[in-house]
Amino acid sequence: VQLEESGGGLVRAGSSLRLSCATSGSTDSIALMGWYRQAPGKQRELVASIRTGDDNTNYQDFVKGRFTISRDNAKNTLFLQMNSLKPEDSAVYYCNAVVNNGRGPPIDYWGQGTQVSVAS
Repeated sequence: VQLEESGGGLVRAGSSLRLSCATSGSTDSIALMGWYRQAPGKQRELVASIRTGDDNTNYQDFVKGRFTISRDNAKNTLFLQMNSLKPEDSAVYYCNAVVNNGRGPPIDYWGQGTQVSVAS
């Protein structure tokens, strides 16, 4: 599975951005997809996730009501719509895919990340 993020940039507080994650390879084996972020000096943290079987979504409290995770199955693309951005949302955002092929433990795949910077 290969993942490639795009859509990051520098915006002002209160603005919106939409991140995209193009997936390729054995996409049928992906069980869960998510967006993580990592700010300088901090650990990588989960932002939101979506289960591919039923599109059940999960959000961290700090983005609830502002961010929306979705996917276009036909285009094998994952999205993160980010509204009302705050300076504390500044981080490198990573796309994640969890593959469960039934032959062992789940495997994590990561994209290279895309920088989001929010100016006050």
